[in-house]
Amino acid sequence: QVQLVESGGGRMQAGGSLRLSCASSGRTLSTYIMGWFRRAPGKEREFVAEITRGGTRTYYADAVKGRFTISRDNAENTVYLQMDSLKPEDTAVYYCKARTTGSTEYWGQGTQVTVSS
Repeated sequence: QVQLVESGGGRMQAGGSLRLSCASSGRTLSTYIMGWFRRAPGKEREFVAEITRGGTRTYYADAVKGRFTISRDNAENTVYLQMDSLKPEDTAVYYCKARTTGSTEYWGQGTQVTVSS
């Protein structure tokens, strides 16, 4: 069982930066593909970014490309999302997800990010 805990959310003015962390208690994250998703008020949860097990490949939603950076430290069992040049439309609850190439997946509880104009 993988238990994921997100942290680092908060309030920020537009143009600022935040770094989210996703830590695991229990099993190591190095065997999982890790991702970040978000759910804005009144909207469906959407993909933000993903990183492969070894960290060699990353993928981003068009809305965050060039502004957000996903990374991982397998020794620390933690995944990060560096968010720069924040916009009000980035306001959402951000979720961390661990998945295998099969159907197994685990989600964290989410952390709120609020960006004011």
